[in-house]
Amino acid sequence: QVPVPSLPTLLPAVAMLDRLKAIQKYMMDLQYNHTGTQFFEIRKNRPIAGLMDLARDMVREALACNLCASNTLNCYLTNGLPGVERFPLSFRTRFGGSAFRHVVLGVCVGGRYGALGLSRRPELMFKAATHAGLAPLVADFRQAYSSYRHAVTRLKVGLYVPHDPRSFQQVEWRHLVVDVSRLSGEELRRDLDKHARDMKAVQVLKGVTLPVSPGKERRKSVASTSSTSSPHRAPCGSPQRRASRVEKLPLAAEKKPEPNFLMEEGYKIRV
Repeated sequence: QVPVPSLPTLLPAVAMLDRLKAIQKYMMDLQYNHTGTQFFEIRKNRPIAGLMDLARDMVREALACNLCASNTLNCYLTNGLPGVERFPLSFRTRFGGSAFRHVVLGVCVGGRYGALGLSRRPELMFKAATHAGLAPLVADFRQAYSSYRHAVTRLKVGLYVPHDPRSFQQVEWRHLVVDVSRLSGEELRRDLDKHARDMKAVQVLKGVTLPVSPGKERRKSVASTSSTSSPHRAPCGSPQRRASRVEKLPLAAEKKPEPNFLMEEGYKIRV
């Protein structure tokens, strides 16, 4: 009987770096999928809720994972970890005239960056969250690739993945696309540092509901009256407009006896 890896126990008393190491050990126990057969269909346009349902199936089946499957499962295992932000990080390399692609799940813990994932090479999957920024993390991966004579030609970085397993948002797999071969080291570092700040800014904007200005609210109410509203759409009119609608209801109720009066006079109404 083949032993099934057990899920890591992530106790709150354990340091966060040790919890990430436990998650990586569980992924390594599942092993990298060398067969070339895709056991699970990972569609990148699926919402997070659908991907998390698929991750539960992965835990139950305990099969070997490829790159995208390992990213999905790592998102599932790191859900709810306080202070841990996750983002996709993918590389395209060139060796011997052929192109190769690789993707890991970048993590940010207290301003320190690392990565979780699977690969045929141990230097290309787990990176402890000890790097001072996103640029040093990418430089670590580039150095590991160079040891295997691979040259990184393109880099893609996504946005932070929400922790809500029932979210219908889609994962931003690539928000920054960098042609590494055309940039100097300083330009690459500047772009990565800017993207690291953008990820935090986008997270703040998504987590805070900004107030709507009165002018926009009035324009929305006018647009809603000129078009047919959906039954699932909440009313967006201003308080004054809602009050006017309520005032018109008694007038509509007073017109109901009119058909009865006409019927008493002998008239027939055709519909």
